[in-house]
Amino acid sequence: MRTILAATLLIAATAGAAPARAADLGHYYTAPAPLSAFSWAGPYLGANIGYEWGSVTNSSAQPSGIAGGLQAGYNWQFGQFVVGAETDIQASAANDTFAPWQFSNPWFGTVRGRAGVTIGNTLIFGTAGFAYGSLTVDSAGNLSETRTSFGFAAGLGAEVGFTPHWSAKAEWLYLDLSDRTFSVTGTTNGLTANLIRLGVNYHF
Repeated sequence: MRTILAATLLIAATAGAAPARAADLGHYYTAPAPLSAFSWAGPYLGANIGYEWGSVTNSSAQPSGIAGGLQAGYNWQFGQFVVGAETDIQASAANDTFAPWQFSNPWFGTVRGRAGVTIGNTLIFGTAGFAYGSLTVDSAGNLSETRTSFGFAAGLGAEVGFTPHWSAKAEWLYLDLSDRTFSVTGTTNGLTANLIRLGVNYHF
């Protein structure tokens, strides 16, 4: 009888300890929660710097130089797909002299749509829209004339989110500003240019 009672108590104690050990094992081997993906949705503000090079229509001048400025935009995100709008304003040192005139592009801006797809924390996008800016002609006789032109811009880029609020981007942009009549040159002149730039954005 004592043997049976002792065996019964041993079985009960073993059965009670098994769930406890199982709970401990479950505690030690719980998989970590997956990290959430970078969110592109919402407004952002940033700055950029790059290099511009191009050509002037009806002239052999090829203005080039450093360009930089500010950008702001808003994104909507649908799973892996991102659409949005962006505007930027740039100051440029692009200029070139084709005797007897010096052509320069002191500033320009764009208002563009953007659309792309995310791969992890990286956004690959295309962009296109409206462009505006100025073309200045200086002559050897100290005559100067500036015209504001309108046109279009289009390009491609990639942007990487490296903290919950910050991202960095690399972008190529093609700029086409329409011809305007210049009294100094006696003809119409416009600007086509390429821009390669790097930038950072803060996402609110």
